[in-house]
Amino acid sequence: MRFLHTSDWHLGRIFHGVHLTEDQAYLLDQFLALVRDSKPQAIVIAGDVYDRAVPPTEAVELLNEVLSRLILDYRIPVIVIAGNHDSPERLGFGNKLLARQGLHVFGPLTGKASNVILEDEYGPVYFVPLTYAEPSVVRERLQEPEALDHEHALNIMVRHALQQIPEAQRKVAIAHAFISGGSVSESERPLSVGGSGAVSAEIFKPFNYTALGHLHNSQKVGSDVIRYPGSLFKYSFSEANQIKGINLVELNSQGQARIESIAMSPRRDVRILEGYFKQILEGADSFGNRDDYLQIVLKDTDPILDPIGQLRAVFPNVLALERPYITNASNLLGLDADHRKLTEKELFASFFEQMTGQALNTDQENELVKVLDEVFRDAREVSA
Repeated sequence: MRFLHTSDWHLGRIFHGVHLTEDQAYLLDQFLALVRDSKPQAIVIAGDVYDRAVPPTEAVELLNEVLSRLILDYRIPVIVIAGNHDSPERLGFGNKLLARQGLHVFGPLTGKASNVILEDEYGPVYFVPLTYAEPSVVRERLQEPEALDHEHALNIMVRHALQQIPEAQRKVAIAHAFISGGSVSESERPLSVGGSGAVSAEIFKPFNYTALGHLHNSQKVGSDVIRYPGSLFKYSFSEANQIKGINLVELNSQGQARIESIAMSPRRDVRILEGYFKQILEGADSFGNRDDYLQIVLKDTDPILDPIGQLRAVFPNVLALERPYITNASNLLGLDADHRKLTEKELFASFFEQMTGQALNTDQENELVKVLDEVFRDAREVSA
């Protein structure tokens, strides 16, 4: 069984005020070319197809175009699960009708496990779609009261799915989750504030391959066959040194997986340039593609008149400017860290301590985590 594993397209993403639809379309054209050349027997998209629950029209049109090509032109089965950025109900609309055409979309969690069975020359391969679901949803839909966190919830979902699969059959898990030990990026929305969003790689031990989504860095976690392919594009400057790609996976007759990571080439890269203002302006030709999306870190300590305006005259897509060598407002206010790099929990804890003179106690911290989790859940159902 030969299939492509991709995830975290985040169609409709806005990056520092720039709509990335054209950049995403450029990469998806490469993806379609890869499909044409590699001739897979299936395609797996492991969540976060859209960047938000109510995606913009151009994002919906782009997905429609890509899926139409895959299903109607190439006639390749596609399996899609919802991620934490997607609205499961919207993504899963019409899934029973679409499944007849080879497009298997798994949105909201249902009460019964529904695996996708595809055949190759050696027999069936069971694809197990573990669509993203909050623990409270797992408790309600599967009638499992012990699903108190993501670890227990996903374990229960796997157990229910495996009950539908005969022993010794080849099987592939598709999940959108944060596996403990995975390398994170700034652009990933946390699954849980209190740390209970992380799950163990041991959950996926029964599978021949696990196609993961959520973490944007291409990586393996816990095992060579438990993989994140990485996001479609670099969605934060913390990802500047990452290589984005798609995994080409081949399962032999015994279920052993051979995995090849295929890199993608964006129209515009996301990069960080560091140096002195004059040096960067005068040596512009030595800094690569001027049209890339750039964060520029200036080492200068002296004042500069309109630095970002002057830089954009040479590098039109400068999206962020950092001046760490100048004493900033955070230092003057006595903050120990750049507030932009603090989590919501850390920001509130710092504010609370400044206002009251006391740190949050355990009970107060637990209540804060509950409130922030509710805020994140509500945010998934409104547009960004």
